[in-house]
Amino acid sequence: MPSRSVRGAVAAALLAALVSATPAAAAESPGEHIANALRESPVYVADAYTAAVPASRQRQLTKQIASTGLPIKVVLTPLTRGDAFDGEADTLASVVHDRLGLRKFILITTDGDFTDSLNGYEWPSDTHQTGHAVAAAGFLDETRDAGLADLTSKAVELVAEGDGTRVYEEAVQDLGGSAPTASAAPQPVPRTRTWTWALPAIGLLALLALGALLLVRRRRRTEDPPCPFTHPQSVFAAARAADESALRRRAEAEVIALGEAAQAAAPAETPALQQALDAYSAAAKVLDSAHGLPDLAGVLALVTEGRDALSGTASPLPLCFFNPLHGRATRRSTWRPLGRQDSAQVATCAACTGALRHHRAPEVLTDTTGDGREVPYFEMPAESSVWAATGYGSLVRGEEDGLVRRVERGEFTQSRAKEDNR
Repeated sequence: MPSRSVRGAVAAALLAALVSATPAAAAESPGEHIANALRESPVYVADAYTAAVPASRQRQLTKQIASTGLPIKVVLTPLTRGDAFDGEADTLASVVHDRLGLRKFILITTDGDFTDSLNGYEWPSDTHQTGHAVAAAGFLDETRDAGLADLTSKAVELVAEGDGTRVYEEAVQDLGGSAPTASAAPQPVPRTRTWTWALPAIGLLALLALGALLLVRRRRRTEDPPCPFTHPQSVFAAARAADESALRRRAEAEVIALGEAAQAAAPAETPALQQALDAYSAAAKVLDSAHGLPDLAGVLALVTEGRDALSGTASPLPLCFFNPLHGRATRRSTWRPLGRQDSAQVATCAACTGALRHHRAPEVLTDTTGDGREVPYFEMPAESSVWAATGYGSLVRGEEDGLVRRVERGEFTQSRAKEDNR
């Protein structure tokens, strides 16, 4: 794995290339190739999937999309670890969105983990319940054994109907389960995967686990006294390390995608191009020194500011205050911390908004104090955490007080030095 100094040098070199290079000077990247194809047709099918979705079915999908009157585009391509998108549908969606530069955009893509599943994304917000609509397509009886073309067609149909959440919840209930809460990805909008095979498998595994647990308990009662687990913290540490490794790969891909989008942008048509470049530079700097999940979440927050600058989005909402890994906030909510009389206006995703509405504690991103305790990141001292000071963008008061400017002023470096000296 390259050292942080090496990654910093690479980031600096890429930034220099963005200023001097022209789009024609570089070879067409995979993201650019897909975006260019989508400018010609709303349906992109990679060669590996042409047998499942031949030209005739592509034409049918194109006509179906045109009849909806919605800005729907479809990308059906294999996603594997180590490819241009590191096997992540979220990254693919972000890159394609940035390349196309559309203000209103609905995208249906294949999934990186399950080849028979689809993901749905929508910008600037999930107005047509795209995430649930696309997920629902894989849970319906009529598509249980459907091929990729039919599954995609049903997803387009459900998106156009705009009632995807209801259809999704009913479909999951019909399968004998309860509708799981849609999780937002650190990707643009909440998404839900179509794991049609998972429910029976989960039920079987649960029964097997319960049987094993009962057997172990019965044996312990007759043979040995019960004993606690020996080192449970090592399990959680390993899980957290895996999460951090995956998030770091995603953050690296997001920074590169922002750099490519800034490089491809036309200065005359992008008034805030310099702000996007500043956001790219700040994200690369934080990535080079990132120590854990809070810092990597900060990279995603900076990338989001860069994307907003490129698209010219007016007064965009930042990432979710409670956990920026939930993705883009959908509204601002009033939050009163437990035991406090004062309240604050913070940006919240759909899940956290619902939690506050029902007087439940939202799921929060945690950070580690000097004595090793895990606390909500916003409880860290503001002088030692630029993320606590800004709420990843929720608590800032204008561009000069925003994340990009704070990183440029060295506040992230200073807070990192204070943490290292603790």
